[in-house]
Amino acid sequence: MASKILATKTLVRAALVALIATVAMPPLPGLAADDDLTTSSIRLAANDGASKFVPLGIGKSVVIDLPRDIKDVLVADPKIANAVVRSARRLYLIGVTVGQTNVFVFDGEGKQLAGLDIAVTRDLNGLRAALKSSLPGAEIRVEGLGESVMLSGTATNQAEAQQAVDLAGKLVGDANKVVNSIVVRGRDQVMLKVTVAEIQRDVIKQLGIDLSGSLNYGAATLNFTSSNPFAASGGALSDTAAVGTWKSVTATLRAMERAGVLRTLAEPNITAISGESATFLAGGEFPIPAGFTCDPTTRQCQVSVEFKKFGVGLNFTPVVLTEGRISLKVMTEVSELSNENALTLTQAVSATSTQSLTIPSIKTRRAETTIEIPSGGSMALAGMIQESTKQQINGVPGLMKLPVLGTLFKSRDYINRQSELVVIVTPYIVQAVARKDLSRPDDGFADPSDPASILLGRLNRIYGVAGKTEPGKTQPPGAYKGQYGFILD
Repeated sequence: MASKILATKTLVRAALVALIATVAMPPLPGLAADDDLTTSSIRLAANDGASKFVPLGIGKSVVIDLPRDIKDVLVADPKIANAVVRSARRLYLIGVTVGQTNVFVFDGEGKQLAGLDIAVTRDLNGLRAALKSSLPGAEIRVEGLGESVMLSGTATNQAEAQQAVDLAGKLVGDANKVVNSIVVRGRDQVMLKVTVAEIQRDVIKQLGIDLSGSLNYGAATLNFTSSNPFAASGGALSDTAAVGTWKSVTATLRAMERAGVLRTLAEPNITAISGESATFLAGGEFPIPAGFTCDPTTRQCQVSVEFKKFGVGLNFTPVVLTEGRISLKVMTEVSELSNENALTLTQAVSATSTQSLTIPSIKTRRAETTIEIPSGGSMALAGMIQESTKQQINGVPGLMKLPVLGTLFKSRDYINRQSELVVIVTPYIVQAVARKDLSRPDDGFADPSDPASILLGRLNRIYGVAGKTEPGKTQPPGAYKGQYGFILD
């Protein structure tokens, strides 16, 4: 009985102690008695809002000194960067692989000592040394962007900027991973003066006799006729012919010779910034049918037309390498319309009539090259000589082989064509000039008066008088005393 009473007292005493402890225990710091631990007890101990950016190369390290002793270090991704603590206030960061991560450092009280935003890129010190050695005049900065490399800063000319990009492409292994943000300090302007000269010589000779008539031998009658096609030229040069008749035989002699010379001269001048392309065309465009567009409701069709360019064309891209030297990629073209290999389209307009359309062909001479030349130097694209000879003889089989008399039964058509094209290119490094230093083609031109135009046939006024000198100037002996002006016929 006494033991049961003692056990009961012990249980009551323990319950009273637990009740008193629950009532008298103060709340936890920062928490009210009725606060929810899942919301108000959360506090952001560290963040990267004030983190310092630290670039690292693969296999490279950096040393960070801190103001207080280090207690704890947190690395977000140890596969990208590693943190080593060898002393109480010094932290070693080592780059492992390309990527980004962050590191937080805490002291003994759990407060944040530092936040580091780490970007591990390629080791670019070798590229920086190579750029500084090969391009001492350029101020190029190199930065890593993951697997890529960004080049910034300034270069003297476009050639230096391109050389820096090429060096970076060799290091990265892929030129597409190089971001070029280099600014060229001096963008030189290059004027290209081009002279295109061409001579074409044509010689055509035709000789043939057309025979027509009939021969009677007893009761047999032989009718014959021969016509010379002149297939090499596509037809006779002229309809003029000498006609002679002997008994019942009519002979028509066709003899013609043609010689022609065609001269083409163009001197285009065009200016472009170093590294940029420029295009010039002196010629025109001609339409050719490209197809038909039909309306299914009205059943009407329209011809769609495309335009093809022809004339003297020029396309060049200059790059100023060093002072006075220019790398030039130039392409020049001379084209003209020709009836050779022309295409003829025939369409039936009605049951008894047709309509034909002839599309001419284009004869083209083109030259393209890349050279390095000093400013003011000239380069000639010469030796583009072409010669073609075409000869055709038509006649009556057997009879055309007869000596002397065989000439009556055959025709000869001979064509010889020669052409030579020369292109002279001269680049100049130029600068802008004042408006007063420029001239126009109509400078000094003035329309003549009606009496001078009608009676004397003048097309412009004569603004110089023979033998007269300007005030303050003396005319040298033997000076020209004729009429001069802008346009004289």
